Amino acid sequence: MATKMITTNRQAHRNFEITETVEAGIVLAGSEVKALRESKVQLNDAYARFDNGELYLVGLHIAPYSRAGTHVILERARRRKLLLHRHELTRLSSKLNQDHLLLVPMAIYFKDGRVKIELGLGRGRKTVDKRQLIAKRDADREARRELAERNR
Repeated sequence: MATKMITTNRQAHRNFEITETVEAGIVLAGSEVKALRESKVQLNDAYARFDNGELYLVGLHIAPYSRAGTHVILERARRRKLLLHRHELTRLSSKLNQDHLLLVPMAIYFKDGRVKIELGLGRGRKTVDKRQLIAKRDADREARRELAERNR
């Protein structure tokens, strides 16, 4: 299985406490796939939402393909349907409603020639939590640096 990473949401792990990840397919137009091959996508403001029992990706910005014709005009930030099995949709829907969680896009990549998106199921972090996380990461980095220096 050859995977080629297109883009990642680097802010996701800082802003959200991710508990589980799910892989889904995306319904795209041909020119959008070609634009993704050029990595012309912004994932920062995107989120997934249920609408009439189906899962949609909202806020994903895909720039127009550079060599596309003028006859095909697509909205850049239109909502795109996500492809999951029915049992996965019902499980995610129940988790979102019961635990007040969010579906956050983590990464977009090609897997065997198809565009896939990794969604993280998580809860938003408060500013205090973010600061504690950064302080803990800095302390761990400093401890590793001291150990490496001592072992020399």
